[in-house]
Amino acid sequence: MEKQDSLDLYGEQGKFIKGKPIVTIFHNEQNLYTVLRIRVDETNENYDDKEAVITGYFPRIHEQEVYIFYGEMKEHQKFGLQFHATHFRKDMPQTKQGVVTYLSSELFKGIGRKTAEKIVDTLGENAITRILNQPSLLEQVPKLPPDKAKDLYDTLMEHQGLEQAMIALNQYGFGPQLSMKIYQVYKELTIDVIQTNPYKLVEDVEGIGFARADELGHQQGITGSHPDRIKAGCLYILEQECMQNGHVFVDAEYLLVSVQKLLEENKRDQIEFADITNELSRLEEERKIIVEEKRFYLPYLYFSEKGLVTSIKKLLKQTEYADQFPESEFLLALGQLEERIGVQYAPTQKDAIQTALMSPLLLLTGGPGTGKTTVIKGIVELYAELHGCSLDPKDYKKDEPFPFLLAAPTGRAAKRMTESTGLPAVTIHRLLGWNGSEGFDHHEDNPLEGKILIVDETSMVDIWLANRLFKALPDHIQVILVGDEDQLPSVGPGQVLRDLLQSNVIPTIRLTDIYRQAEGSSIIELAHEIKKGKLPKDVSVQQADRSFFRCQTGQIANVIEKVVLNAKKKGYTPRDIQVLAPMYKGPAGIDRLNEMLQEILNGNKDGSRKELAFGNIKYRVGDKVLQLVNQPDKHVFNGDMGEIVSVFYAKENTEKQDMVVVSFEGIEITYTRQDLNQITLAYCCSVHKSQGSEFPIVILPIVKSYYRMLQRNLIYTAITRSKQFLILCGEEEALRLGVERSDEQSRQTTLAEKLQIELNEAMREPLPTKGLMDETLQTGEITYEEMMMNVDPMIGMENVTPYEYM
Repeated sequence: MEKQDSLDLYGEQGKFIKGKPIVTIFHNEQNLYTVLRIRVDETNENYDDKEAVITGYFPRIHEQEVYIFYGEMKEHQKFGLQFHATHFRKDMPQTKQGVVTYLSSELFKGIGRKTAEKIVDTLGENAITRILNQPSLLEQVPKLPPDKAKDLYDTLMEHQGLEQAMIALNQYGFGPQLSMKIYQVYKELTIDVIQTNPYKLVEDVEGIGFARADELGHQQGITGSHPDRIKAGCLYILEQECMQNGHVFVDAEYLLVSVQKLLEENKRDQIEFADITNELSRLEEERKIIVEEKRFYLPYLYFSEKGLVTSIKKLLKQTEYADQFPESEFLLALGQLEERIGVQYAPTQKDAIQTALMSPLLLLTGGPGTGKTTVIKGIVELYAELHGCSLDPKDYKKDEPFPFLLAAPTGRAAKRMTESTGLPAVTIHRLLGWNGSEGFDHHEDNPLEGKILIVDETSMVDIWLANRLFKALPDHIQVILVGDEDQLPSVGPGQVLRDLLQSNVIPTIRLTDIYRQAEGSSIIELAHEIKKGKLPKDVSVQQADRSFFRCQTGQIANVIEKVVLNAKKKGYTPRDIQVLAPMYKGPAGIDRLNEMLQEILNGNKDGSRKELAFGNIKYRVGDKVLQLVNQPDKHVFNGDMGEIVSVFYAKENTEKQDMVVVSFEGIEITYTRQDLNQITLAYCCSVHKSQGSEFPIVILPIVKSYYRMLQRNLIYTAITRSKQFLILCGEEEALRLGVERSDEQSRQTTLAEKLQIELNEAMREPLPTKGLMDETLQTGEITYEEMMMNVDPMIGMENVTPYEYM
């Protein structure tokens, strides 16, 4: 095979293989990962075979064309030599005859040989490159109709634009996968965006932060107080604060200081507050942010809060439930229920059941052991009794809706609802009918069908999902929201349950009496003490259901190993044992503990278990794994735990791909190698990921090296995950410090305030609405001279929906 210098031939440095595709072995339409076999025409690699396997991120490859792939040859442990391409381009004809033949081919409809000859005669042998760079040149071609000129350019862009964009993005330092993601957003405008306003990448492309865009901007001469740079910085800080810290809005002063700090981080620029406020005003004019009362919102979060308030207000206006049953009838039915199921409801629990049945909306909150599950069961049982309806879904005809809707944020929490009530419960996404990119099937124009809705683990519901749920409610439905206000808030923005409770405008029952104490649960007693900010003096004293092992950070792994081995000997499975830790790195971090626990609970020293290596992790049949991203279309969500049931190697399947199959409570999901970043080992996981779950045995290491993450609601949430045994290990002082430390980073939300304004008769006087920010700022200490405007900032947005922002 002839070897030549690729720089001379193609103007590109590096290794290449040129050839015509024979067959596409695999192509993923979502991320465009492709495996194909080509017939080799030329290469500068030390490679003599007539055919080669190429892997990389490409669009659909046309088998009748010749391509040049740039990258390097690598040895795959199973499939042998493969050429990993970082970018590619078509081998364009270099002679007049070649260009004429190409343009008159079947790729370009309506362009015959005579027209192709006219184009080349007019624009020369480099006609294709000139047209791609300046399509208006086609106007110079005699008798070429504008519509044919447009079709010709569009076809050239379809077949050549991606290659050009990929080469350009590679030169800017983007890898093939990220390059493909950028191209899928901007298409033929990719290079133009990169060269004129690379800061748009921050706004439009997931995975690109401000620092990367700023580096590109500096290369293009966009520095200092350039408007595009400041706008990108403002949106980046706002997005980070909401997505990382759970805020719904960011205070004006904090936003200004943070944006200034970000823009001046490289020490080469000095940014004035006035410049930032000017661009914030423009962002508001462009409807990319909402400004209200010196608070800055991302539009979809602003409208989520506003929409939820409207829905709750509408729900609470329902008055038909208050007197639907005489109290004597309720008490008689309750007494019969108690006798039938062998339960004696406490006064507070009776109040909860009665309020739920007599109100359109109820908040039911309480810690572990306070009887929330017992109350939920009482509500559905008594509702069925008083309304004369069946609790068996089979008793309803196909066109007759089941009146009971039970839902939870995660599959595990929904399964627990089903187990405790005997009724079908689903995730909120499934209830609303998530269908991928098209959104939810159920919404305000196609509401749910049902008479009563109970949502458990409401503390895990973020503001966006809560708004979507309430928008899909039908008229004349009763809603019960159940949760523990002292647990960690949702992963997404907002603190819905806490805000609803703090608004004091919604009927609320707080269950405080502990009913599981009779069972001798010292775990529940400990949880309630922690909830009060106290740590019992006997916390390290051995109890029947909990233990405390004193040890230092470096000893954590050894202590956990001994505890797990002992539990394994007693017959506990990996599903029964859950280690929870607040941090990923370090000797007592999640990553290190997972590696150790995998060898204890699912070792493979004899090589009998099939496994697939991905990064530093080896995934084996039988491994407990954790889903890291939401996949609502597959009904699997961030935090769901499953078990690997199969591993398939590429040579074993028609897809020619390594694959892992995970079962999530019976739902089997297949992951190809490039999708394995969506899961991780789950023998040890973060406390946040464990929300909504309970485990027979919880092992909780707590040491001072975790201090940055230790706080009361995190420790409380971790302890309340334990059903039977709790093993604490570490430093008692670290535990005490964490318990005494309340949530120092309270989330910035306005849901409670908006509810009070809308629903409290005492607060009916409307507040003045602020419009654009005042651009007048004083140097030194930040002050604002507010512009008192009697103008509604939403003017002109009557036909704009919040979901246009998402």
